[in-house]
Parts: sequence; C-alpha cells; structure tokens
Amino acid sequence: MPAGTMFAKFKSTNVAAATTPQSVADGNPITQYFEIGKPVACAGPELAWRIHDAYRKSDNKECSVFIFEKKVAEKLHKPRRKETITELLKSSVKTLERFRHPRILQIYHTVEESADTLAFASEPIFASLSNVLAFHESKTYDNANVAAAGGAGAGVGPAQTQGPAGVQPQRPAHAKEYSFLDMELKYGFLQLTEALAYLHYSGHVIHRNVCPSSVLITKRGIWKLAGMEYVERMNETDLNSSIPCPPWSNRVSKMAQPNLDFMAPETQSTSKCSLLSDMFSLGMVICAVFNNGRPLIQAGNSTSNYAKQMETLDDMVHKLMPRLPIALQEATSRMASRDATARPTAQLLQLIKYFIDPAINALKFLDVVNMKDTQQKSQFYKTTLIEAMPVIPRKLWWQTIWPMLKSEINNNEVLAAVLQPVMLFVQEATHFEYDALMSATMKIVYNTPKSIQASVTILENLHLIIEKTKPEDVTTDIMPMLFCSFDGSTIQVQSAAVVAVANVFDSIDELSIRRMVLPKVKLVFEKNITDPKIVQNVLMCIERVMDRMERAQVMEEVLPLLANIRIPDPDIIMRTVRIYHKLFVDKSYGLSVETMATNVLPLLIPHTVNPALNFEHYCYLLEVLQQMLEAIDRQQRNKLKLDNLSMASPERHRTLRHQFSTDNMNAPPFNIPNLRIDQRKTSSAEDMARKNSGGSGMLGGWWFGCSPSSPDSNFLRVGNVFPNRRLSDNTLMTPKIRIAPSCASSPGGTPGSGLPTRRHSSIGPQERRGSAINLSPPTLARSMIGGSMPNTSSSVPFLLSSSMQSIRSRRQSTVLSSGPLGSGSGILQQLGSGMVRQLTSVSGTVSPVPLLRVNGARNSISHSHTNVRKCPSLNITFSQ
Repeated sequence: MPAGTMFAKFKSTNVAAATTPQSVADGNPITQYFEIGKPVACAGPELAWRIHDAYRKSDNKECSVFIFEKKVAEKLHKPRRKETITELLKSSVKTLERFRHPRILQIYHTVEESADTLAFASEPIFASLSNVLAFHESKTYDNANVAAAGGAGAGVGPAQTQGPAGVQPQRPAHAKEYSFLDMELKYGFLQLTEALAYLHYSGHVIHRNVCPSSVLITKRGIWKLAGMEYVERMNETDLNSSIPCPPWSNRVSKMAQPNLDFMAPETQSTSKCSLLSDMFSLGMVICAVFNNGRPLIQAGNSTSNYAKQMETLDDMVHKLMPRLPIALQEATSRMASRDATARPTAQLLQLIKYFIDPAINALKFLDVVNMKDTQQKSQFYKTTLIEAMPVIPRKLWWQTIWPMLKSEINNNEVLAAVLQPVMLFVQEATHFEYDALMSATMKIVYNTPKSIQASVTILENLHLIIEKTKPEDVTTDIMPMLFCSFDGSTIQVQSAAVVAVANVFDSIDELSIRRMVLPKVKLVFEKNITDPKIVQNVLMCIERVMDRMERAQVMEEVLPLLANIRIPDPDIIMRTVRIYHKLFVDKSYGLSVETMATNVLPLLIPHTVNPALNFEHYCYLLEVLQQMLEAIDRQQRNKLKLDNLSMASPERHRTLRHQFSTDNMNAPPFNIPNLRIDQRKTSSAEDMARKNSGGSGMLGGWWFGCSPSSPDSNFLRVGNVFPNRRLSDNTLMTPKIRIAPSCASSPGGTPGSGLPTRRHSSIGPQERRGSAINLSPPTLARSMIGGSMPNTSSSVPFLLSSSMQSIRSRRQSTVLSSGPLGSGSGILQQLGSGMVRQLTSVSGTVSPVPLLRVNGARNSISHSHTNVRKCPSLNITFSQ
C-alpha cells in the first residue's frame, strides 16, 4: 500500500465516531496550545490513552495528543481507584519526560489535567503495536470461530469499553490494512532492545511492562517504548541483583497492574524482578508478533491460568520457532526461558547476527542524525544513505527516510547534502507519490536562497523534477528559478544552468528560447570562453535548442559563436563538427558554399593534424570535410559550366590541367622542310652475305628469309649460325636523324648553328646523344620503348594532322637511296626499323610497318647480345 494513501487514511480515520475531539478535550488547558483532530490509535494500560492527530498552534508542527477520560476508571465501582489510576498515568508521563532518548517516546507538551481528562502531546504517532497486532489476532479468532473477550490482547478501541462476551471490539481502520515488512520487524526489535539497554544501564530502572500496548509506532515507522507506569529503580551498584516487586493480584485493578500475559515468571513466583525480567517480556512480544498477534500466554487476567500455561511455555516456544528468522531463533528461545540466568542482556542482544545489516545501520543513524554535527550529517546524506537506499524497502523510503529529509530542507548548512538522496526520491517516485508527498516541499526549495552546491544539484537534476511536476507548476516555479540562475555570479551555477537548459529544452517555449535562453547562454560563453567545461556545456545546449530557433537567428548568432572557439579539446572539436554538419545537412538553415569555404573549412581543416584526436574522431572530421568539399565542387562546376556556355571562347575558362595538355593543343600549321636521307653503312656480315648470295641465291634467301622480290626484302634476317660473334656485330644500330631547322619559329626549331641529333631509343648507352626535339608522336614513342619511355609531348609538340599531310605530299621530293633498305618502303617504315608494328596518325589512319624478324619469329625480338646485329646509322637532313 502506498505510504501516501496510508497516511491519508490515517489522518481521516475516526476510531470513535460517536465522540468528537472537541467534546473529549473540553475544559482541558491543552486545547490552548494544540488543535486536536480525530482519534487514530490507543495505548497504555488497558489501552486507556486515546491518541488524536493534532497540530501545534504556534508553528503548525504535526504531533499527537494523548487523552485519558477519567470516567473510564469510575466503572471500577471503587471511587478511590479513580484517583489511583489518574495519579499512575500522570506519573508515567513525568517519567517519559525525564528519559530523553531516540527510542523513548518524545514528549512535546507535559500532562495537563482537567476535571474530566488528562492530556499530553507527543511526537506524531501512527498506532500502537497492540492496535496492529489486534487485527491479526481477530482474524485468527474469526477463523477458529472463537469469541474473544475484551482485553489487552484483543486490541480494545479507545472509544469503546469492553463489550459483552463474543463481541469483537472496534479496531482502528488503518491497523486493518497494516502489515510489517521483515526489515520493519528487524528494526523494530532492535529499537526496543536499544530502549531497554538505555533504561537498564543509563537510567538504572526496570520497565516491568514491556508489551504491545506500551510500544508505539510513529508515523516514520519508528518503534518507541512508552508505558512507564510501573518502572522500578535499580541498585546502581549491583545491576545484576533482583529487587522486590509486587506480583499480579486479582485484588488490584487490572488497569493498575502490568499485563499478566507478558510478565516474567519470577515476578509472579518470587515477587522479585531484575533487568532480565524485561528481557523475558521482550521475548514474549517477539513471539506474539510471529504468532499472528496472539501472545503465547493468554491468562485472561487469571493467575491460575497463568501458572498452568507457564508449565507448557517451553513446548509452545519450541513449536513457534520455525516461524521466526533463523538468526533470531536462538536468542528468542533463550529470552522466553523460565530460567532468568539463560536470558541474554539487552547489550548482548544488540550484537547478534540478526541485527547486522547495512540498511539497519543507515536507519539507526538517521534516527539520531539530529544529534550529529554538520559534517557528520553531510557525509551521511551524501554517501551512507545513498549506498543503503537500494536495499531499503520503498515503504520505508516514504515512511522513515522522507520525513527526516523533509525536516532538513530548511537547514541551509546541509541542504546540498540532503538534496542528493532527495533527487533519488524524485527519480524513483511515481507521479502520484510526487504530487502527494514531495511537490509542496520542492516548491520551498525553489523559492528559498540556496548554497552554490545546492543550486547546482537542483539544476543538474531539473529534467527529473520537470518530468514529475505538473505543467502549471513548471511555468510558475521552475522556469523563473532556471532563468535567474544565469544571472548568478558563480561560474558553477551558470554552467549548471546551461546544462539544465539542454536537458529541459522541450519544456521551454520557443519565445523564451529566442529571447531569454540564447542571449544568456551567449553571455555565459563570452565570459568563460577559455573554460573547456563551460564551452562544452554551451555547445551541448546550442546543439539541443537550435532546432527550436529561427533559422536566421542560428546563422547570425550561432556561427559567430562557433568561430570564436579556440580550445583544441577533442570533445569540444567533435561537438563543433556535429553542429556544422547539422547546419550542412539540414538545407533549411541555408548554409551556403561561400560560408563553408570562407568561415567553416578554415576553422576545421587545421584540426585534421590535431594530435589530440583519435582515429574515430579523425575519420568523422575528414568525412564532414569531404562532404563539404564535394558540395562546393558540385556547385562551382555547375556554375562554371553555365558560364562557359554563355561565353564566346570556350577555351577561356578551361582548367589549368586541360589548358596545357598536348592532347588539347591546337598547333598552327607549318611546312616540313626537305629531308635528305643518307644510306646507312652496312656491317661486314651483311656484305659477306650479299657477296655470297648475290642477293638472290639460296644462301641469301635463307639468310634474309626472303627473295629479292619479297615485300620484306628490305629487312635484315639474322640466323643463329654465328654463336661466337662480337657484341658490336650483334647490335643493330638505328639511323641517326639530323634535322635542319626551317625557321626559328617552327616547332622543334633549334636556334643557333649546328644540327641537333636524335638517336633511336634502342641504341646502346655508349652511343646516346642529347636531343632537343622529338618528332615522334606520343603513341609512336610509347610503342618504340614498349611503354617504358616517358611521354615527352608535354615539352615538345608532336606533328599534327596538317603536318603529317605535308610529309606525305613531299614523299616524291625526298631523296631515297637504293639498297636493301630502299625497295620502295616509306620513310616512316624505315624509321620504325621493326620496333613499331603500326602507327596511328592524328587523323586516325593506320599505316602498316614492316617488322624486324629475328630467329624467324615475327613480331618478336631477342635481347641476347649474340643475336642482335649492329646497324650503321641513318642520317636524315631537312633542307630549307
């Protein structure tokens, strides 16, 4: 059951519907100090005290008022007993005031007496343990169909006298819905043990009436020991000794005597009691809790019944043990022993394993936190309590922990520490719990002055608070506090405010973002431009809220802000790149290529060599840069193409690499000068072969591989019949080409005197000469060297189609010598000398070129030094 619902019903419960609070307390002076509400519980001997909800008039502090009606004692038909009971109850309150301990009921106002009533005020009470156990007891009785007579164990209601036999007494409604958690019971038993330890060893008294009606449960779930009507003082010098005490007697009013069902056997048998007598009573309380609220001894105010049941007590305890936690069984069985010497003391009982629990330790400290100094409180709230809360049941969160935290809200010295567990409450609370239990307290926090750390804690967790807060409260309470935080003088608060805006931007309207948030965020940035943490928070805030800003405002205010960032921190760089990428991808922002080229890229490109970036950061940065460059390239290309179409000269806007390429150069026409080709000198091998064969014999045909009339008669065939020939005889010397310039301006012309010489690329390294010109087109040069010679067309233009036509037209005027190389072959065929298979002219025509045959294989040449024939040079001279 939610704690808020439980307390709401608790406040509205009317135990005695027939009796109003005003009529009960009329004439008692306590009404001058307290506003008394409805009765909610009952306690004391025979449940004589009725407990009412109340508030102190001076400060509206919540409390409880105990009222005893004297007419209840008049029913005993002995007038002197009325005064006896009244004095007994008055003395019990005086005793409670004297013992100030966290486990003893705290008195707010001393007892006041009128002609009809006694009354006093205490801390807020939820119920007595007797009220809660009575519900379980009544269920057992109902199931067994046993009529229960009124009495202490039956939980008599405060407004009801004991009814006739078989009639169930009225119980508080909230007690019917209450059930204990295991941790509640563990902590409750420990609290009673601590209370007895205090009374025994600090107060030097014996309580003598430890029973459910003397145990009060506060609204925080704390078990408090009360019922000091029968205390006996001990001998301070000998605490282990026994003292005389009266046994239970039928001749004395039961209201003036302890509860017989929980009385120690030595008190009844020897009229003596000791500290261990209280430990027996505590053991019987523990047994009653695990026995569905029913005490093991149910004497019915009869000493004879008590004596009979005491004889079977050990058996009853043994049967009950399986219901108890294992760690508590041994201690309980010893406490319920009839032998007093077997019982543990209160000091020893606190040390058993059952009570060793981190959650219990946190709750124990919380009960006495008001006695600690500021440093101890802060350490507890920030560390110990935060660590223990996950293992504390949620019921105790709201019942035990939250009331203490709420009481510390007004203490500014520990507010920052208290807010740490408070934020955990906010995060885990349901909307109903937050509205019912926390919202009013949180409003106090918003509107009161706070320390720096407290303000930072609130702002950093503002998104959790807004999630649980009603929209109207967000507008009236939270947003004003947020906007005022920007105006603070401390950097910590300003930075936390920036983070808060980034976290709750969905709850801020667009007008406030444009007029309030962005100017304040920019101001914080400008004041702390060198602080990496604040800069990062500002970037995070801008990244979140820019979607809800006007596009023009983003371009006018966000871009200049990004341009001022000079911190090379990787996180800051990545946030900056993400914002730029967002502006680039979302076309609605209107980020132009001019802005990218002039404002964005110059800022981002230097970060490509930033050593602080890791590989992932670098890849993302480079990807964004490439996307931007591609966008610039696309737009500029399209723009230049459109401009090119509108211009008269298309060559005017050619790119640099195309403008100077020989593939796209238009060379002016020129005339090829006259050529004079000298016959190359023949080698000795050729002369010998020609002499023996006469050019047409069998040897000559075999040697050259053809007849004189063969189309290939102008090619040299070398047979592999001279294995011991010299290197010089096996090297085919290509002709030298001497070119005389026709004019100084003609392509390839060489100023000055002398003829430049160019040799074929296949000549030996010992015969290479420098050449200033190149008549071969790129395709011819590449074919001659098998693709390994660099293209020299970029430095010397080759002959274009018009020049080639001129060469063809002047074939007839050239002087060609007859001989083996003559026989009608063209000059380009002879220049090829077997190295080029075909020549593609500029005009696209293909001219077949004869091939050099080596070893009888067409289209192949051997690089063996023994098979290559040295050929005399061929000189070609241009005549002007």
